[in-house]
Amino acid sequence: MDGMTKRGFGTRLTHLGRPPVRSHGFVNPPVHRGSTVLQPSVAARLETAKRRLERVMTYGTQGGPTHHALEDLVAEIEGGTHCTITGTGLAAVAVPLLAFLKAGDRCLMPDSAYGPTRSLAEGLMTGWGIETTFYDPTITAAGLEAIWTPNTRVLYLESPGSHTFEVQDVPALAAVARARSAVSMIDNTWGIHHFQPFAKGCDVSIQALTKYVGGHSDILLGSVTVNSAEHHALVRGAASAMGHYASPDDCWLALRGARTMAVRLKHQEAAALRVARWLQTRPEVARVLHPALPEDPGHAVWKRDFTGACSLFGVLFRPQYTEAQIFDVVDNLKLFGIGASWGGYESLALPTNAAVVRRVMPPLPGQAMRLHIGLEDVDDLIADLDQALARLHR
Repeated sequence: MDGMTKRGFGTRLTHLGRPPVRSHGFVNPPVHRGSTVLQPSVAARLETAKRRLERVMTYGTQGGPTHHALEDLVAEIEGGTHCTITGTGLAAVAVPLLAFLKAGDRCLMPDSAYGPTRSLAEGLMTGWGIETTFYDPTITAAGLEAIWTPNTRVLYLESPGSHTFEVQDVPALAAVARARSAVSMIDNTWGIHHFQPFAKGCDVSIQALTKYVGGHSDILLGSVTVNSAEHHALVRGAASAMGHYASPDDCWLALRGARTMAVRLKHQEAAALRVARWLQTRPEVARVLHPALPEDPGHAVWKRDFTGACSLFGVLFRPQYTEAQIFDVVDNLKLFGIGASWGGYESLALPTNAAVVRRVMPPLPGQAMRLHIGLEDVDDLIADLDQALARLHR
């Protein structure tokens, strides 16, 4: 839409991926479902097949108008030019990794990466002859240069890190990759809207649209956004070759969820910070793992590179508490569900020590818990945490 990139975030989310305002019809675009796409002639079919990257439809797996509307919206949010929608967030991780890596290549991945991403790197990718080296997410550009090898083709980033929330110096690290003609890609799910990956030097941005774009914990979707036609051809080609596809119904639900995302993000950021600051006052807590807090080791880089924070953060307990005690705390929360996802309207709590696998960094010096703050009244959430933490003193 003309001039839309200059509008505010809420305005863009309201109007992008929709028919023009003055066109006749319902507010939301319809769902376009289908597998077979008919052509007027054999010659037209052959010509269409050559142009599938141009959104000339040949078969349902190439996507349709509902997919395209969501792709346009996500690409704009991420600050890129082209987006490919996948069926899950993990698929959005796998597609670009396998698009840019081949046997004999090496990937550098932060030691704080999302667990299934690590499993992919240490499992299928290893079996296909792709080497992965894990590095300290707080590494400097000089440190990254020191571990670089000629066969390093992809620098993978995740900032903040999953579960432990280390903030990476993305501009400096991405510059190292670019100077060596390697591809830098980032899982930007935590930083959606608040971090602009392409402005910071990244080549690929990954989103689990399951989280904030969906917003209601009822869909599975992912996205891969790039900033060049060349990279788009590689990503789209890999997704097509591996048979990746997303339901148009889920794409439609994601479009609907995106309309309210600006309001939800703003509320959940403020609510999470209030809960985090309250937890800092608790005697049971050694440290709150939230980069927006001035006391956090990554705060300076976060403040430089991000415009805000999301609803997900961690809590590190003092060493005297056992795993069984933290399990008891989580089990006795009344308003927090016990679940692995986040970004929805409901608050979640999860003990995370078992999920933190490290190859380079030292183990956590205590039991940890991850919290996602939803849309409940903050006073109620704090009261719920207060009664559950009291069980540590019985």
